[in-house]
Amino acid sequence: MEECCSTKAKQNHHHDHDHDSHDHDHSHDTGNQSVFKMFLPAIISFGLLLAGIMLDYLIKTDWFTGWIRLVWYLVAYIPVGLPVLKEAWESITHGDVFSEFFLMGIATVGAFAIGEYPEGVAVMLFYSVGEVFQGMAVTRAKSNIKSLLDQRPDEVTVIKDGKPQIVKAENVNVGEIIQLKSGEKLGLDGELLSETASFNTAALTGESKPDTKIKGDLVLAGMINLNTLSQVKVNAAYKDSKLSRILELVQNATAQKAPTELFIRKFAKIYTPIVVFLAIAITLLPYFFVDEYYFSEWLYRALIFLVISCPCALVISIPLGYFGGIGAGSRNGILFKGSNFLDVLANVQNVVMDKTGTLTEGVFKVQETVFKNEVDKDEILKLVNALESKSSHPVATAIHEYVGEPDHSVDLNDVEEIPGRGLKSTINDKELLVGNLKLMDQFNIRYDVNTENIIYTLIAVAYDKKFAGYLTIADEIKPDAQSAINKLKNLHVKTTMLSGDKTSVVKHVADQLGILNAYGDLLPEDKVDKVKEIKAKRETVAFVGDGVNDAPVVALSDVGIAMGGLGSDATIETADVVIQDDKPGKIPMAINIGKQTKKIVWQNIMLAFVVKAAVLILGAGGLATMWEAVFADVGVALLAILNAVRIQRMTFTSE
Repeated sequence: MEECCSTKAKQNHHHDHDHDSHDHDHSHDTGNQSVFKMFLPAIISFGLLLAGIMLDYLIKTDWFTGWIRLVWYLVAYIPVGLPVLKEAWESITHGDVFSEFFLMGIATVGAFAIGEYPEGVAVMLFYSVGEVFQGMAVTRAKSNIKSLLDQRPDEVTVIKDGKPQIVKAENVNVGEIIQLKSGEKLGLDGELLSETASFNTAALTGESKPDTKIKGDLVLAGMINLNTLSQVKVNAAYKDSKLSRILELVQNATAQKAPTELFIRKFAKIYTPIVVFLAIAITLLPYFFVDEYYFSEWLYRALIFLVISCPCALVISIPLGYFGGIGAGSRNGILFKGSNFLDVLANVQNVVMDKTGTLTEGVFKVQETVFKNEVDKDEILKLVNALESKSSHPVATAIHEYVGEPDHSVDLNDVEEIPGRGLKSTINDKELLVGNLKLMDQFNIRYDVNTENIIYTLIAVAYDKKFAGYLTIADEIKPDAQSAINKLKNLHVKTTMLSGDKTSVVKHVADQLGILNAYGDLLPEDKVDKVKEIKAKRETVAFVGDGVNDAPVVALSDVGIAMGGLGSDATIETADVVIQDDKPGKIPMAINIGKQTKKIVWQNIMLAFVVKAAVLILGAGGLATMWEAVFADVGVALLAILNAVRIQRMTFTSE
């Protein structure tokens, strides 16, 4: 039988939880502060600065000189400067001397030292305003991600002693019954007790189309009941719900940094101290080469140089771009486990897909049953049905639907699942084999079946060392599978289909979808070999599957994409990317989100480097003032942030 599943216990994808533990962590997260409270220090500083400039240039009073003028500007400086100087000191105590706070600190203190009080205050003021805007952007990105997923109500209605009672969702025990009114959100995972109910699953899948559930179906926290009063039996604690796990994974997704992000962080650590030493050189070296050397003039140039060198535009806007990409995925029912996987998908060259459950529905139906005349068809089907009850494979479900409820009185002994082939058991001291023709060959069972005329999946049956006959089952191609393949082609991504199903079935599906590379009759180790062949060409591979049985293939791939995130806890825990609604159309969408994120990140890198380089040269030559320096730092940072948040507003479609 087909090994149709594919998530991973991946060994070679390391989780980078090293947040530069020796460095001061500056998250730019403003938390729950009000906008007025965040801007209050800047407002006070701006008011005092404006008054000081008016006293300097417009009113020109005699008393506004000397120590009074110095104290006035110091008071204007303290609300915005003190927090930055404090951050600089904390960074130094954590071993990170050349931080952006240190640069702004020595630049503005230096401006005061040479008597440029208004410029010292202005630089720190604009820097602080920029920091607030950056903090607001990061907080918004985080809250957008959280609001997309944290859809759990705080309270639920529980039936106790036949009466509805409102209780805290976190206090509800497994086994209790929740009553759900029309329009209410479900607070915990559970089993539907009502005969039927329709739910909006957008919080989990990004798909707003109603999903109708029947009695016994699994319903999940975050789903919204759309019609009649329903009852749900809780089967998982509040903290163990799938929505809780997904939320936790998304919030922790930035722990795995993209190579671009890691490079910028390392680069900033190297280039910032270099700029500091260059600034010292700009201050002192001209003494040996310039006839009319004025220390204050060259110190001013050096201070400008330092302000420009702040790496804030890079170290904030780039992570913010990845935040946006992760958020865009969450909004569309795609869970990225880290920004590194956005980068991998942006450059992926091959998408290798399992067939069943990925491109096809994974819901088989028996098409025909062909048994030898001497075989009691009803009896053999009863035995086959009993044996298949020991398997969770979609084939087993199809046989149960065709034959009916398994007869549990059948005495099954030595039940064994043979990977990629089928099931074996002993009944009444006679061997029963149910699987593909490879299973028949393995046990030397002779059969007379013309497989060329059978395009459906064939399930062979042997009993008491004799071939008894076969069943054929068929699966339907998912509605959006065709458009998904076409979009992957438009993205210049090569597609390959690997399956344990028989070759004729695989070729039939591949021909319908336009997939050139398709291989059937594969054991798990054969799939590994096929992926190794692609990797040998030094090409990147994303593997897409729908369960947990293809771990070797997934471990080999550069990124594992799991279908069926709502159906498997293991999938959510172990895959790199989870598509939560089983739609193949989300595969090219995920790649496109990766590409757009990477484009925005590199736009920000180029913007920051070009502007900073230009103003650095002008500053060193004495052609730029502190105001140009402020633009090169704060202005570029704000432009980069505005560019980064664009991805949160982009519309991605899977149609």
